[in-house]
This record gives sequence, structure tokens and C-alpha cells, in this order.
Amino acid sequence: MPEPACLSDAFIEHSARCSWVFTAEGEFLRIFGDPRPIFGKAASELTGRSIAEVLDGELAVEWKDRLTRALEGETLLLRLRRDASDWAILFFPIRFENQVYGGASALDTTSWNSAAQELRHTVLGALKAQEFERRMVSQFLHDKIGQNLTALGLQLDLVRMDLETVSPETSARVVEIQGLLEGMMEEVREYSYELNPSAVERAGLRPALDRLATRIRGRFGGALRVNVDPSLNLDSGIASAMYHIAQEAVENAVQHSSCSAIEIAVKSTRTGPSMEIRDNGRGFDPADIAGGRRGLGLLSMEHHAAQAGLDLSIKSSRGNGATVRAAAPEA
Repeated sequence: MPEPACLSDAFIEHSARCSWVFTAEGEFLRIFGDPRPIFGKAASELTGRSIAEVLDGELAVEWKDRLTRALEGETLLLRLRRDASDWAILFFPIRFENQVYGGASALDTTSWNSAAQELRHTVLGALKAQEFERRMVSQFLHDKIGQNLTALGLQLDLVRMDLETVSPETSARVVEIQGLLEGMMEEVREYSYELNPSAVERAGLRPALDRLATRIRGRFGGALRVNVDPSLNLDSGIASAMYHIAQEAVENAVQHSSCSAIEIAVKSTRTGPSMEIRDNGRGFDPADIAGGRRGLGLLSMEHHAAQAGLDLSIKSSRGNGATVRAAAPEA
């Protein structure tokens, strides 16, 4: 009978996963399986070396932060892409002989992508259907409700003029009713504007972003700035996509980041138009599946970016805010 410890090592070594044990200082202590698909290096090249020695720049900072969180007792489930493969990576603490180590285990989930893609197409189909329904509701509010309210206002104006000399008190009441009606008409116009995906195409990106900022400031205590290059001439489809991406990114920042400042910047670059939405909030790990940022909002941003031929990227780290970027692809 083999020793239990030897058998467990053999089990881990021959499983479909690749696993690592880190010291508290961030060194690779033990490696099971082949780490080359993740790190581009064999186990012999990693053992005894630190994360900072193996990975470069921001990537090393990200992995060090994940290890720190695991050492503090947190379990992380991440989704990472390496070349043409997708990996699910689990970070977790290992308590052994009064010491805490960091454990990580990676599983290639590329073969599961077909089911994920089918779900993705289903959700995107639902988003397109939702856009159509929103357009129909917006048109109904504008063409039916809005026009009828306008006609009612004109009729009340005629009634008011007829009653000015005959019954001033009744005329004053009509003026009050007109005031209520004007407020209702403004709300209908605002709601119709927000519902209609083509509103940006009619008004332009800058006015649409200004309206978005005005609406957000009503429930956001921080600073929200909008900077758009006035010389920028955007295709209507790109402008609409950028507006929807900005809307989702700003909503995410307001709801989740605890930030005090948000900036929307749209400018021209060598390859074409570019937009960035930056916040100074607590940040997050973009690979964190449980981080709350990979839901319908992200899928919606990806959907609008893909439709307009834009590259979408999200850059963030804990404590350093987040930047959502939508830009024309590099040549």
C-alpha cells in the first residue's frame, strides 16, 4: 500500500488541473502538473522563484494581490484567457503547521465554451429584442402620448384665454393645470429619449452624455466630468455604441465602486475614436468571476462594442479605480 501522502501527491500530479503552492513571500513552493500554458515556463523554472521574477509589470502586481487575498483567508474564482485557451483558476488559503500558504489550481475550460457561447447568443438575442421593444415604446410615447398632451395643452390655452375676462379665478386654475401638464410632458419626453436607442444618433454624443451626466448627478454625490473633443466627427453607430457603453460603465461605478469622481473622455487617436470612463473607486480584479462586474452590464457593453467594431477593455486593480475603454482597433 502506498503512503497516503505519496498517493495524494500522485493524484494531484496526474489530475487534469495544474496546481501551485506559494509561500507567504510569493515564491513558488510546489507545482503539480504542467504550468507552461499559464506562465510559459516549466515547473523547474518556477520552483523557488517569486511571482515578481516570473511575471512582468502589472501582471505580477495582479497575481501578488490575488495571493495576498488568499493569505488573508479569501477564496477567489477567476476566469483568465491565455492565447486561445480559457482557464478557471481558484486561489485559496492553505493552513499547515501554524503557517499559511497560498494555493492555486487551474483548469482548462476551453471545451466548455460552446455552452457558454450558446448562452451568450441567447442573452444577446434578448438584448436585441429589448432594444426593439424600447424603440416601440419610445415611439408610442413620442407620437401618441406626447402629441396628445401637446394638443391638450393648446386646448387649455384657448380655454384660459376665453376665461381671462369672464372668470379670472377659473383662468388661474387652468394655468395651474397647464403647469402640471407641462411637467408631465417633460417627463414623457425625457423617458422617451432614454428609451430610444437612436436618440444619440439624432442629438449627437456630447448632448447625450451631458444628459446622462445630469441624470446621474441627481443621485451621485461625487464629481462627474464629461470631456468630448469638439472636432471629433463620429459615425452615428459608433456614437450610439459609445453612449450605451458609457451608460453601463457609469452605472457600475456609481453602484459598486464607492468612488468620488468619474470622468468620461472621448477623443481622436491615431487609429480612430476612443472613449475612456475612469473612476477613482476601490477597483476590482477584472478576472474575478464573483466580483459582480461580469453580469449583464458587461455583456451589454461587449455587445454594443462588437456591433460598432470597437475594442473593449477593462483595466482595474484593487484600490486603484477602474478604466473602461472602447476604441477603434489597432491596425
